[in-house]
Amino acid sequence: MSLNRSEKFSVTKDWQDDQCIVYLQGELDLAAASDFRKMMEPIMSDDKLHLRMNLKDLKYIDSTGIGILLSILKVRHSNNSTFVVEEVPPQIQKLFTMTGIAKFFAVQDNTQVGTERKE
Repeated sequence: MSLNRSEKFSVTKDWQDDQCIVYLQGELDLAAASDFRKMMEPIMSDDKLHLRMNLKDLKYIDSTGIGILLSILKVRHSNNSTFVVEEVPPQIQKLFTMTGIAKFFAVQDNTQVGTERKE
């Protein structure tokens, strides 16, 4: 699936059994945020679905995009559902660390920011 409002941003979903991998490409900014949030709402609310978000091809994310990731984390946590952010590029990882978002994820390995903490 590609979001059309911003030619700089696209989303691809890969469904595998009870798992959805969401691949983000380009720049997740204010121009793309509304469409991305609407597209993610039914996916993030499905508590039986294992959700993985692959950021390998994400070039840029602004505070609006970070807010969406935090919203997804909050919904997934309240549903006691899994949410993994993986293959985070170094420049995005640096931003996550500087803004404090990285602390909301448990680090699994070098290619992932982490998995939602289960407590």
